[in-house]
Amino acid sequence: MKAKLLFLVLCLLVAVVTDMSAQGILKRIGKRIQNRVENTVTSTVDRAVDGAVEGVVEGVTDAAVGDDEEEAVEPAEPVAAEDPGVTTSSVKNDFKRGSVVMFEDNMAGEQVGEFPSKWDLVRGNAEVATVNGEKCIALIDGDGWITPLVKGGIKNYLGDEFTVEFDMLFDDRPKDGAPSIEFDFMHESQSNDNEIFTIYWSMSYDKQTFDCDYMRPTDEGWTSTEGHTTAREVATVNDGRWHHYALSFNKRAIKFYVDGKRIVNVPNAKAGAGWFTIWSGHKDDRPTYVKNVVVAKGAVELYERNATDVSAVERAIAETGKFVTNNILFETGKATLKPESMAEIQKVADYMKANPTVRFEVQGHTDSQGSDAVNDPLSQQRAEAVVKALEGLGVDGFNLRAVGKGSHEPVAPNTTDEGRAKNRRVEFIKK
Repeated sequence: MKAKLLFLVLCLLVAVVTDMSAQGILKRIGKRIQNRVENTVTSTVDRAVDGAVEGVVEGVTDAAVGDDEEEAVEPAEPVAAEDPGVTTSSVKNDFKRGSVVMFEDNMAGEQVGEFPSKWDLVRGNAEVATVNGEKCIALIDGDGWITPLVKGGIKNYLGDEFTVEFDMLFDDRPKDGAPSIEFDFMHESQSNDNEIFTIYWSMSYDKQTFDCDYMRPTDEGWTSTEGHTTAREVATVNDGRWHHYALSFNKRAIKFYVDGKRIVNVPNAKAGAGWFTIWSGHKDDRPTYVKNVVVAKGAVELYERNATDVSAVERAIAETGKFVTNNILFETGKATLKPESMAEIQKVADYMKANPTVRFEVQGHTDSQGSDAVNDPLSQQRAEAVVKALEGLGVDGFNLRAVGKGSHEPVAPNTTDEGRAKNRRVEFIKK
């Protein structure tokens, strides 16, 4: 029996490695091959051994009981686990999109069957498709590899603070072949597959495991990936439904989220990414679908490990006498606050309620697009909207005064999108 069990395990190992080669999963060399093979083979062997052991146990039980003497075995009484009285908590849903969108593709105006116009092809094939009547990108022919066309194809648009988001769908319910996915980030001088860091996962199995390879700040060059972390079986994303993926990079911190839950949290990686790609490798012709890609400047707030509990508002007031933010957003041409602005306004409200004698002049600033006749009253209305929101959070309105500054006090040139985004701001001036 032992010899048969060993033979079964060895056969399964050979089959897995052969199948992985057929899928093109071993696209990388060095550490990545080792990581993928170890993860996949370990999982496969565990299942094979478990199944074989169960078969051995059943055979031994049958032999002991005999065909003519079947015994009913009473199940053991469950033993209640002792409650240790321990509670835990972890902040894992802290993703926030960067404040300046530099690339967005909602597939508007695209023609089904054509290559998506806002993308470039690295390898393989991709085309515009529809899922339940909604347009998306289909990565097809077993090797779809694409990258955004940003500002004419430049490869240095990311910088040291950015977020990237997209939705992805793949249906592996038939269990007859699933792709591997890679989300790769390269320095502007490097070609695809020579990444500073990468997130990769396989759509196989009931739950997906996510790996992250990354360069440490002390690594030389731009292609070695010495760091590695694994989030094992943390999500099910191969169920034929759309799932949301989001990544934040802030100076040194990589954070990756699936459906709002943070699953990768690397505190110390090398900066310098300029561009990124999305790759899907299949062993059959079933597409992987992608939609709603958004790239933005700005990132999830950096966790300073040696910082005190002083809030960003309190620190800014202590150092400069004012708190300036570009994270209070309004609908275009209106004074209507966007929902995502409330997190920033809550910070100010918390500070003011903890310091009830502080008075703020709330200044609204716009960029120079449009005339003063439009921007001046608009900035006043926006400042008043912020004051009203603070009052709704319990702040005493007596300590607030709304002032519209229009476009008269820029902090950056109004000749670029980035400069105009910096000028669209709200300032809280301590009085």
